[in-house]
Amino acid sequence: MRQQICILGSTGSIGTQALDVISQHPDLYEVYCLTANNHYEQLAEQARRFHPAAVVIANEAYYKPLCDALSDAPDIKVYAGADALCQIVEADPVDMVLAALVGYAGLAPTIHAIKAHKKICLANKETLVVAGELICNLAQQYHAPILPVDSEHSAIFQSLVGDEDNEIAKILLTCSGGPFRLFTREQLATVTAGDALKHPTWRMGAKITIDSATLMNKGFEVMEAKWLFGVPAEKIEVLIHPQSIVHSAVEFVDGAVKAQLGVPDMRLPIQYAFSYPKRLPLQGERLNLFDTKLEFFRPDQEKFPCLTLAYEAIRRGGNMPCILNAANEVVNLAFRQGRCSFYQMSDIIGRTMQQTAFDSHPDYDVYMQTDTEARAVAEGLLQQ
Repeated sequence: MRQQICILGSTGSIGTQALDVISQHPDLYEVYCLTANNHYEQLAEQARRFHPAAVVIANEAYYKPLCDALSDAPDIKVYAGADALCQIVEADPVDMVLAALVGYAGLAPTIHAIKAHKKICLANKETLVVAGELICNLAQQYHAPILPVDSEHSAIFQSLVGDEDNEIAKILLTCSGGPFRLFTREQLATVTAGDALKHPTWRMGAKITIDSATLMNKGFEVMEAKWLFGVPAEKIEVLIHPQSIVHSAVEFVDGAVKAQLGVPDMRLPIQYAFSYPKRLPLQGERLNLFDTKLEFFRPDQEKFPCLTLAYEAIRRGGNMPCILNAANEVVNLAFRQGRCSFYQMSDIIGRTMQQTAFDSHPDYDVYMQTDTEARAVAEGLLQQ
């Protein structure tokens, strides 16, 4: 029988590439549900092509336009709202949930999917950033496997296959360095969102591309790796690797290093999460090592202070990563809208971390309160 997949965020970069993977293996996978936040027209087009049982538009303002767009497909059920996202992942036919929503919005539906014992293919890094301990405890309690979709964490996961019981000395987390790797501080002070969205190697959504430019994305991935693989942050080393060929590596206690290499193509980690432990054929470019140069550099945390802030949030623990994430979502959007500069982003995040109430042992309700408070603090600082 074909595996039934619910894609949270089907109109985004990860979601569209996941649909390409599914289209290459129609005998193995079937779309049960597609969801989007605002892009109802694209969602309707996807629904016509893949014929899911249901679609969900998170923004309720687009419910009627989506219904109208799918009026010729009465067999597809249409739902709207945040609660509908949480309910659809619990549907009995669903075998796996691809969590590809951007930001804090991915937390609640992922928790519902875990409690419904679904396999989680996790592309929403903020879920583990905000509530890593809670998510890992729930996954263990409800026996819900979490498989990483981020290219770096998939690479680490693939490098550990067969070595799960061996001690890890270090995780080597690679990073392209983003579009501003060679810029000076003076140049960074005047860059725009348009400059930042020109990522040199990856095709990603706007929010993640900005996070890549500030290296906040890499800080988030350090947090992800900590929770996914049970390795303390001090054993996770970030390497700037401009070619994005070595997607990450693991060093074991005997000095051996295992890495996963490939061309920059997110369909590979998406498919591996779907098919693990099997590997399936995948159409696309292949890596040619004869024409490939591999370089590695240390990140400059003075030029990119967001990475330092992320390590500070990890060190503090509690709800501090939640504060970091909320402030980052606010300033990331503000930067894209031209309301703050590159370095104002890290400044406001740091001040929000100082001014928001800290809780060393948060539960889900505390995370919700923290997210609301930190966003308000960051917005207030933007107005100053």
